[in-house]
Amino acid sequence: MNKTHSLKLKKLTDKLSLKLNGGRCVQGILWGFSHFMNLMIGECVKMAISEQQNNIRTVEIGGNSIIPLKALEATEQY
Repeated sequence: MNKTHSLKLKKLTDKLSLKLNGGRCVQGILWGFSHFMNLMIGECVKMAISEQQNNIRTVEIGGNSIIPLKALEATEQY
């Protein structure tokens, strides 16, 4: 992971919503990523179809599992 790119991405977003293949959805805070788009998500919450939320803490998600990625909270920290 390039530290410069990580800092630039951190300036743009704090909290992400991810839709994963298999119909799974998670939300959490981006902690880091690799050049393969593998993401490390902290304070991760699995969103169930029944509106139930399950806390799964910290998780690494493979880049090939991610369908769309959406920023929930944007910050401007320069």
